[in-house]
Amino acid sequence: MDKLRYAMVGGGRESFIGGVHRKAMALDGQMEMVAGALSSSPEKAIASGRDLGLVDDRNHGCWQDLLEDELRRPASERIDFVSIVTPNHMHYPVAKAFVGAGINVVCDKPLVHTSEQARDLISAQEKSGAVFAVTYNYTGYPLVRHARHMVRTGQLGSIRKVIVEYNQGWLSSLLEGTGQKQADWRTDPARSGIAGCIGDIGSHAENLAATITGLKIESLCADLTTFVPGRKLDDDGNLLLRYTGGARGILISSQISIGCENDLRIRIYGSQGSLTWHQEEPNRLLHAPIDGPPRLFTRSCPWLCAAANKATRLPSGHPEAFFEAFANIYTGVAEVILARRERRALTELEGDFPTLLDGATGVRFIEQTVASAQSTEKWTSF
Repeated sequence: MDKLRYAMVGGGRESFIGGVHRKAMALDGQMEMVAGALSSSPEKAIASGRDLGLVDDRNHGCWQDLLEDELRRPASERIDFVSIVTPNHMHYPVAKAFVGAGINVVCDKPLVHTSEQARDLISAQEKSGAVFAVTYNYTGYPLVRHARHMVRTGQLGSIRKVIVEYNQGWLSSLLEGTGQKQADWRTDPARSGIAGCIGDIGSHAENLAATITGLKIESLCADLTTFVPGRKLDDDGNLLLRYTGGARGILISSQISIGCENDLRIRIYGSQGSLTWHQEEPNRLLHAPIDGPPRLFTRSCPWLCAAANKATRLPSGHPEAFFEAFANIYTGVAEVILARRERRALTELEGDFPTLLDGATGVRFIEQTVASAQSTEKWTSF
């Protein structure tokens, strides 16, 4: 099978997430980067592309030149999709242009700054028919997919309560004041959007809970705080959630929790049992049934569902984690692209990735969380 060809926008020198995406796409040998516009600085973009071995005529100084060049090329030479790994404020214009041109898109999260922009992207995708994925990468972990299977097949009974947390400590001081690149753009409203911590990692927590449980938020009550003097956006958030159907939730998102690294964890309580999963120990899922002792699922064990096993590459006992989770998102995208190319239907296990609608829900979550935090009435309809 020929490799899928992709271009990347953003992700050049000094980028953390660009390298993660490229490594993930290389993991299964299905994809190769053939073009790019890897920085907002033309000089850095060109230098970054040369670092990565792009040929000169597909190494561009800006994303507009990249798109124009791709549309000039015959279909047989064109990219199969574009991966957008820029700061948040560039997601919308780049994604809108590529999806409007009928080019498949994989975009980092949060999707865009506003629900209006999200609706515009949905309209553009409906017109072009392009594939559109959003990289909520934690949904790619095998045991997250097994947790989803257990909840959706009723093994926990009716869901009563969800507690999801994402705690970090890296922004406990005014790191953006030192010129640190990641802190600088993530705490800048012009680039990050209306939210800081709740948009950066709180949106991951919301999506993880929604992916596993299928529950939809009915209303929320949010308390957002900026603890670090001089910071422009929130660095800590605490939410109460009411789900459609009666379940309740608690969501905690913090980047000032000293001692925490990437402490994403979820606990789900149903009428017949509970599940616990922790991202820093991603190969373990604890299930406590109401009528027996707790049991521990491990990645690649014989009792996992088909979707979890499909997302696994190594035998049990060999840790799989962050890169592989991203790779599983990209594998799902590749399956849809290839099925369309071959004019065949997807199998039940193919095409498993967060969609444009998931991204739009995440944008709505951010907006309503900020609205609740600013409201005197607090409870805000979702």
